[in-house]
Amino acid sequence: MSASLRQRLRQRADYTHRHNASAGRHGWLRLTPAYSLKIVNELLASADPAKPATVLDPFSGTATTALAAAYRGHRAVTVEINPFLHWFGQAKTAAYSQQTLDSAASLGVQIVNLSRTVGAEAITPPPMQGIERWWNPDALNLLRRLKAAIDEVCPSPGQHRDLLLIAFCRLLIDLSNVRFNHQSLSVDAERSDQLRMDLHASPEDQFCGQLETVLQSAADNPEGAVQVVQGDARDLRQVNHGADIAGVDLLITSPPYVNRMSYIRELRPHMYWLGYLSSGREAGELDWQAIGGTWGVATSRLTDWQSPLDTFQSTTLREAVERIASDRNRNGALLANYVLKYFADIWSHLSSVPCTLNPGAHVHYIVGNSSFYGVLVPVERVYSEMLTELGFERVECEPIRKRNSNRKLFEFDVSARWNGLAREANNA
Repeated sequence: MSASLRQRLRQRADYTHRHNASAGRHGWLRLTPAYSLKIVNELLASADPAKPATVLDPFSGTATTALAAAYRGHRAVTVEINPFLHWFGQAKTAAYSQQTLDSAASLGVQIVNLSRTVGAEAITPPPMQGIERWWNPDALNLLRRLKAAIDEVCPSPGQHRDLLLIAFCRLLIDLSNVRFNHQSLSVDAERSDQLRMDLHASPEDQFCGQLETVLQSAADNPEGAVQVVQGDARDLRQVNHGADIAGVDLLITSPPYVNRMSYIRELRPHMYWLGYLSSGREAGELDWQAIGGTWGVATSRLTDWQSPLDTFQSTTLREAVERIASDRNRNGALLANYVLKYFADIWSHLSSVPCTLNPGAHVHYIVGNSSFYGVLVPVERVYSEMLTELGFERVECEPIRKRNSNRKLFEFDVSARWNGLAREANNA
């Protein structure tokens, strides 16, 4: 990328998660690594509106791609390894009847009334380390009573409970000491006093307000069908055995970046409160399963990890990794292994993609480059090399925005067309 182009590129807040906050269901969950609905819609605009397509996102996250595609009348399939995000993606893309919405509103009133009862039951606090830093005692006690009331009034899995839990997740972040003024969320215990001063409505009333916001956007049902599959994107062949993800016309996704950003870390409040996590060990195990995860045990295992013999070989990547692993860099060898494992996992994923694609299908990977010890990892170039090696045509790399964390970091759309000729070789 030329110096003049780097200077012209802007940060484009509308190309980040911030654009999603006021976009109905897309604003249900704030996840900093999520990518922008605007990018997805611009890419979906290339599909023929008169001919509904099958759109795949193998890294679902908050199901941005799937919901956007379904709102345009396309069939959408999305794959997610994180169990909480799998549940959330299903709830976010579901169709809700007016009867369901009315019933959920009525249940919300019952939940609030029950939580206000003198001596109301409260669940045991979730086993988050340092939980007192996240919520002040009043907020923590209220959340415990509300969650107990939800479990009593609506104990069975289903759409009513899904909507109530989404409202609860929104409230637990609003009442927390979390700040989003960095690349990832941070906890600031001093925010508790500010929250007390700014509290104009009771927390119970705020729960009703959150539920109303969720129900209003839930009434806007997508036209297209959505399938949210729990599975490992590193092997879509295996996923395809249990779910129909073949016949894809358009793949739009944003995989985890090579920046040690852990989705488990960003989502641990939701996952602990809803029972998807019960210990730090579990968090580390889940992060080890994900691409790019470095939470807990996932980091310690990197030391002994060895690159597979059949992984993609790249001079571009090898040169960057050798510089990262320099003896001058503390933990250089460990981070070099992290980068190598990331691309080994991505190679496994990309190698399995052709089994899902129709001839002529287009793929778009929204990716960001990375820097370790001042060594730039040209992620977009490695993706382009991998797609070319697999037989994709018209491989292009378009820079789309400058990231605000480092003047050398940018996001790119790496796109390509699948000609179908190498399908048998890649399915072997």
